[in-house]
Amino acid sequence: MTMLNVLGHSKIMAAKNSLKTYSPNCYYHIYNRGVEKRLIFQDEQDYAVFLSYLRTYLLPKDEHKLQQTLSNPDLNYKERERILKELRLNNFSDEITLLAYCLMPNHFHFLIKQKSSDGIDKFMNSFGVRYTMFFNRKYNRVGSLYQDVYKAVAVESEEQLLYLSSYIHRNPFNSKAGSKEDVLRAWFTQPSSYPDYLGQRVTDWIHPDDILVFFSKTNPQLSYQTFVEQTDDTPIIKEVALDLYL
Repeated sequence: MTMLNVLGHSKIMAAKNSLKTYSPNCYYHIYNRGVEKRLIFQDEQDYAVFLSYLRTYLLPKDEHKLQQTLSNPDLNYKERERILKELRLNNFSDEITLLAYCLMPNHFHFLIKQKSSDGIDKFMNSFGVRYTMFFNRKYNRVGSLYQDVYKAVAVESEEQLLYLSSYIHRNPFNSKAGSKEDVLRAWFTQPSSYPDYLGQRVTDWIHPDDILVFFSKTNPQLSYQTFVEQTDDTPIIKEVALDLYL
């Protein structure tokens, strides 16, 4: 992994929770929560829809294959409508890379590498509107779902990048009160990219390699799991995770 592009410290401090000037090939912590801290995920379907939207936006779209399928005269109406909808949808696979995520009942965290100068803003605006429309339609409500515009903070160093990924994956653990068993259960039941980092799952729109390259695959003491589960990340990432454990 190459060294991170380091942005000026004064620029980060000036707008560290609402940064809207982005640089290509840099890393950002993106997060938001529900208006008045309300739940933005009320059941398993909400989580599943949110993740399905991520997949659609982040997996490369094979337009040639979709057009070929569409030309099949035996294609039924429902499948034709699905393909037409997919062709119309925005796709950001050439503009951003999602390294890590965690979804909590009233907020979410993304760790994103931006490839273009405005990929994050276009992605977050399109994604936010789409999920809000789904949520409002399902729960018969109107208005904004989120507390404000999404928050974006630039990552300044490789050390911050590593500890930020840990912070994101530790969110369920640090947000849950109760017995040790309850806390550990929450850690592995809240949707996140942590299983991809542990080798328990492969999600084709998650890209953990920029993080995992720093850790051993054979020495448990130097593994990513040991780093996450035995490390206090707060001092390192306080500048890029302002509302710790929202």
